[in-house]
Amino acid sequence: MQVLPNATESIKVPPVHTWTPRALYIHIPFCTNKCFYCDFNSYIAAGQPIDAYLDALENEMKLTVAELPPTIIDTVFVGGGTPTVLNPAQMTRFLASVKKHFPLADNVEFTMEANPGTTDMEKLAAMREGGVNRISFGAQTFDDGLLAAIGRIHAAQDVVQSIANAKAAGFANLSIDLMFGLPNQTLQQLKDSVTKALELDLPHYSLYGLKVEENTLFHRLYQRDELPLPEEDDELAMYEHLMERLGGAGYRHYEISNFARPGFESRHNTTYWHNEPYFGLGAGAHGYALGKRHINIKGVQSYIDAANKALPRLDESSVSTEEAMGDFMMVGLRLQEGVTLAGFERQFEGMHLEEVFGDALRKLVGQELLERYEQDAYAGYRLTHRGILFGNEVFGAFV
Repeated sequence: MQVLPNATESIKVPPVHTWTPRALYIHIPFCTNKCFYCDFNSYIAAGQPIDAYLDALENEMKLTVAELPPTIIDTVFVGGGTPTVLNPAQMTRFLASVKKHFPLADNVEFTMEANPGTTDMEKLAAMREGGVNRISFGAQTFDDGLLAAIGRIHAAQDVVQSIANAKAAGFANLSIDLMFGLPNQTLQQLKDSVTKALELDLPHYSLYGLKVEENTLFHRLYQRDELPLPEEDDELAMYEHLMERLGGAGYRHYEISNFARPGFESRHNTTYWHNEPYFGLGAGAHGYALGKRHINIKGVQSYIDAANKALPRLDESSVSTEEAMGDFMMVGLRLQEGVTLAGFERQFEGMHLEEVFGDALRKLVGQELLERYEQDAYAGYRLTHRGILFGNEVFGAFV
């Protein structure tokens, strides 16, 4: 992340739209199967030209650093898809290309997403040797029936074994994703999953409510009224239980969907929540740099053909100041500390948060969804407990 002075310092910091990204996202779009809720840009790996994709991805790396040379990369996040469908040789080759083209900080946070059952000891060794030092496993639930109902092909025991393998391979910075609000999921099933998740004694947990996205099997079932989702009150009770259990176990609820022990917060994702720039490479990847956002071509072969010739852009657009300010509020308020007046002024060259968004802030404070606070020379706004439960109402005020 960009190093910034604290609120009491008078050092002049350049506006965010001039920063060279210090975060890198890379997309590996291959999966063993397509989950019923997934709308990510992903494709079943069988029969795909994975080696040709890695060739094209390396060419995009070369073209990217030629166009915008990075200074230092503090965080890398490899997502998908399931990056761990790469075999050990492909994994070694891919990670070597990252190191070749991007200058990684000595204390880089290097995260890779993984599905349980896709990380044997040989692959984990290749990941460690290649620089990965953080793994995020997609557990989703510890109920085998629910796993089958959402299209996952692993079993709960695979999560336990994958975590044990990762620890044996030397990984200490581990996270798992859990989901709630699944079809036919009960509060008791969630409670059981949380108990099993906490028994793994991990430093980080991500907890997401199911969203029914277009172009998924679940969306088609939902349109036919064939998706038996929990009632809204039941889903809210699930979320409140998650907050109570994780908080009671000593984890800090540092972002709406994320809990961590101190020092294990996701540094890469915090880049997004601070609305800071990042490189985005791979099929369908998004990037944000020098005041512009881009999205890459999505199809595997289309991406390969494009990336072997030039930067594989599907679309690129400039971000207006007004849009950037709204983005700053929507993502920043997801964090426990919310947004600060000083942080807003840094990103927008002396503009004042309460002058720009005064009406919206007063309304949300009046509705007890936001609170104004002052702490250690900082002043800002953050979600109340009620605001955490109804965050979409808050974020919508800044669109």
